[in-house]
Amino acid sequence: MSKVQYHRILLKLSGEALIGKENYGIDPVVLGGLADEVIEVARAGVQVGVVIGGGNIFRGAGLAAAGMDRVTGDHMGMLATVMNCLAMQDAIEKRGMVARTMSAIKINEICEDYIRRRAIRHLEKGRIVLFGAGTGNPFFTTDSAAALRAVEVGAELLLKATKVDGVYSADPATDVNAIRYQQLRYEDVIQRNLGVMDTAAIALCRDHCMPLRIYDINQRGNLMRLMQGEAIGTLVCQ
Repeated sequence: MSKVQYHRILLKLSGEALIGKENYGIDPVVLGGLADEVIEVARAGVQVGVVIGGGNIFRGAGLAAAGMDRVTGDHMGMLATVMNCLAMQDAIEKRGMVARTMSAIKINEICEDYIRRRAIRHLEKGRIVLFGAGTGNPFFTTDSAAALRAVEVGAELLLKATKVDGVYSADPATDVNAIRYQQLRYEDVIQRNLGVMDTAAIALCRDHCMPLRIYDINQRGNLMRLMQGEAIGTLVCQ
């Protein structure tokens, strides 16, 4: 096995990634596969933090558009992300690795509160840290939470796992002429409205020089290959 090139990373998973072949919720097979990949890189010496969305269970913005109070909807979405983190924690620990779920909102009976210094200490001890409840504030996406946590814990790379193999000029599923970018600048992503992450997340990465790589989650082994320095997907940087 080639030596890993990163010491600490932050991985952003969408809630939809956990659905797999199910219509809703969590597919245990998909969950287990993702846990295996995260454990593989952790055992290779990479400190791993994970942010998971909640769209497989609940999407606050969607119900807000249908008339629900936006703050209430976002609070419900935060709880959905905690549920996903707990599921991933269970899958990781069943495979013999230690994980900690840390929530941006207080749910002390279920998981730890997010405290930056404690999160860093968990990472230093080789524990996989799962960051739940987004930023703890309504109106901010889990993309923004991922960028924020990556900066806070001093990650060297922010990874966003998607269903496509990088960032394209158009939707490759509908446009055969869509071009995949190997590398982009933060400003390119914002100005061209490429939909990599929300603008707040990209701006935070830009302001703190946090490199962002978008890659295909469905190709098994991609995460380890990235840790070994392979240029998979699309890199967004200065």
